[in-house]
Amino acid sequence: ERDMDRKKIEELMEENMTLEMAQKQSMDESLHLGWELEQMNRTTELSEVPQKSLGHEVNELTSSRLLKLEMENQSLLKTVEELQSAVGSVEGSTSRILKTEKENQRLSKKLEELENEISQEKQTLQNSQNLSKDLMKEKAQLEKTLETLRENSERQV
Repeated sequence: ERDMDRKKIEELMEENMTLEMAQKQSMDESLHLGWELEQMNRTTELSEVPQKSLGHEVNELTSSRLLKLEMENQSLLKTVEELQSAVGSVEGSTSRILKTEKENQRLSKKLEELENEISQEKQTLQNSQNLSKDLMKEKAQLEKTLETLRENSERQV
């Protein structure tokens, strides 16, 4: 058991040394990064053009994208409204077209009725003209007969 405990202690000591070395290396890297950051801060302080912080740049980019999206949204809303009004006018046009078609059908029926009446009137007129011709012929015959009778009566007288 003691041997096993010693082995464990040795392993733990080795692991502890490894961790200490890793910690020291990490501290060195951290110091180096801190030094680089300090150097960068000094150079940005020395330069005439102030550098924007990353957060500030992100805020600006986000704001500009947000504005673009809002403008696009407004444009899309305007397009939707235009389409809705177009649909409304199309529906209104459709109802007007339906009313016009119904009126057209009604007028077509009325036209057919009037054409039938005209046809009947033409037939009646034709019949009247034929009757008139017949009556004129009969009148002419009667006039001839009357003339003949007058002549005969004058002879007899």
